Amino acid sequence: MPSIKADRTIDYHMYPPVGEDDWRYMFQTAQVRTLEMHLLSRAMLLDMVNADGFESAAAALSSTEYVVAAAGGLAAVEDVLSARRIAARELFAELMLDERVTELFRSRVDYANIRLAVRRVMTDQLAGEGYSDEGNVPAEMLRQVFTEQSFSLLPAYLAQAVDEGTLGYYQGKDIRQIDYAIDRAQNDYYLSRAYELGSVFLVGLFRVQADLLNIRTMLRLKLTESDVRARDVLVDGGFIEVERFERGLEGGLEGLSSLFGATPYQRVVEAGAAYAASDKSFLKAEQESDAYLMGFLKSTSTITAGPQPIIAYLLMKEHEIRTVRLILTAKKSGLDTRLILDRVS
Repeated sequence: MPSIKADRTIDYHMYPPVGEDDWRYMFQTAQVRTLEMHLLSRAMLLDMVNADGFESAAAALSSTEYVVAAAGGLAAVEDVLSARRIAARELFAELMLDERVTELFRSRVDYANIRLAVRRVMTDQLAGEGYSDEGNVPAEMLRQVFTEQSFSLLPAYLAQAVDEGTLGYYQGKDIRQIDYAIDRAQNDYYLSRAYELGSVFLVGLFRVQADLLNIRTMLRLKLTESDVRARDVLVDGGFIEVERFERGLEGGLEGLSSLFGATPYQRVVEAGAAYAASDKSFLKAEQESDAYLMGFLKSTSTITAGPQPIIAYLLMKEHEIRTVRLILTAKKSGLDTRLILDRVS
């Protein structure tokens, strides 16, 4: 298996290569191409952001699959969005011919469940409820594992995440270290599996996600003037070496643009750093990270047939669902329109 510390050479201008066609996926690719045409347009999202309030923003969705009864409030919104997310993930599983890829993307839910469970245990709470059943490990089994401390029942990748999250917490009794440690375990697992699968697209996707996570983490640490060690929070395996992010943490916000100027992430870093300096917020970094990732996913339009467009559609659909939730939640809370615009990519 290739090392996670892969070649750092960036031999592309904007986005990594997406790989070659796989003609087994002709029907599946045609289906998601049709579905892509029904994704919400930026114009509709902006109409929601600029609406007078929550009710008007919800009404803008009346001709879409996100029809929400405004009288039901955010609970009704969550019901609709959860149903749409489940449907998108079920369709993904139906269209993806390689069950290993399906399991890999289901593991995202497993890691989210593990984060919640470890945080509860480390803060002397019961395993409790609230776990999603959309992962590879059923929620009931997860509760049993943490209640009975029978971690051998977990798949190896999750048992390792539990170990690393627990160790991270006990090193400084800092609850944030649980998330950092599990982030690193998750990142390493994704890259390992992508290399094992021999997928150029998945390797590129997970390396990009590692870079974007490090950019957001770097800006967040600089903004909060956190004293955590860079090596405890940054993940490895991206296209950008971790040492560059460490140098970014040592200097001021104004120097980040030149430090990342020769990388595909210059706009993400430059816009995120400028906004952090002026507004003391990393909203823009989140927005630009999303925009870059969506741009990469859309570059799969060059694929005539293959798993790449199916993976891209799932991630774009999930991003759409999160954006609708973000806008409606912000409108319900009366958040300033400018702030919402600064976050929506």
